[in-house]
Amino acid sequence: MSTPFTVPTVDVSPYVRGGTAEERAAAAAAFDEAARTVGFVQVVGHGVPEAVTDAFAAALDEFFGLPLEVKKRHRTPPEVNRGYAPPKTESLSLSLGLAPANRMHDFFEAFNVGAAVSDFPGLDLPEADYPENVWPAEAPSFRPAVEAYCAEAARVARTLTTLFADALGLPAGFFAGYTGHSLDVLRMNNYALEPGALELDGDLTGMGEHTDYGIVTVLWADQVAGLQVLGRDGGWHDVMPADGALLINLGDLMARWTNDRWMSTLHRVKPPIVDGTIARRRSAAFFHDGDVDAVIETLPTCVGDGSPYPPITVGEHIRAKLAGSRAGVANPEAAREAARVLAAQGGA
Repeated sequence: MSTPFTVPTVDVSPYVRGGTAEERAAAAAAFDEAARTVGFVQVVGHGVPEAVTDAFAAALDEFFGLPLEVKKRHRTPPEVNRGYAPPKTESLSLSLGLAPANRMHDFFEAFNVGAAVSDFPGLDLPEADYPENVWPAEAPSFRPAVEAYCAEAARVARTLTTLFADALGLPAGFFAGYTGHSLDVLRMNNYALEPGALELDGDLTGMGEHTDYGIVTVLWADQVAGLQVLGRDGGWHDVMPADGALLINLGDLMARWTNDRWMSTLHRVKPPIVDGTIARRRSAAFFHDGDVDAVIETLPTCVGDGSPYPPITVGEHIRAKLAGSRAGVANPEAAREAARVLAAQGGA
């Protein structure tokens, strides 16, 4: 009998409140086991105040509740990973090289903010990778609430990389050397569409099959069905956060770093259709991707019999992924991930 699919829960409070060496070692070991077997983890004890997430959820409602023509004022060109993205203007599966080029069919709408050149005045960073943020004046509570949550999500991400160093047998602070000016992005998603916006044909793609691109993703989400994770059994499994938990998954750069010891797990979003309408679902993914000029190559504790991954900079990797999802250019460098998706679809 196969083991039922579950997302493990890890209490990271020893890394938040300063636990004992034994407590930290237990948390690191539990995360390592989850990262090797599932690739998705629920973390509790993260210390994000409920007042911050409540205000953040209200801010999402304020912005996404605006008329579409108002939201579109804050749209940026595809190569600028900031601002508003209307429904059916992206295709996440193209980041894996799947789906026909220019078939932009994912029906979610989103708003992105992230690390900007102005955040690092002492560094000469490329504005193409660190563009300035766009803030909607029509939603006055949006910016302060989003910035407050973004700061908490960034703290959680960096707390996790401290845990990662322990779990992987690396020197304390190892990942700090790769994340001093990390390409961090907060993507806020909304899956409720206006009536008549599209035809409910039973085969809608909220967000296509994809792996995340960077080091680690911190995900806040409603307790609404829709997120599905590809298990080792080749099937898609529903995942929903427990009360107060954040969902954590690892990106392609961490898979490269660990020589696939840790999984960059394929996932997608297919919100259910209830009474002829799409069930409303909100989520916000904080992507902690690393410094644009950092070179990612197999960690010394993970080399084993060799690595299939050549060295790559964070910037090179992220640009290829974004060219797929946002600009409709299929990524040719993700054959291994694409093969896993096709196997789950029976080779279709």
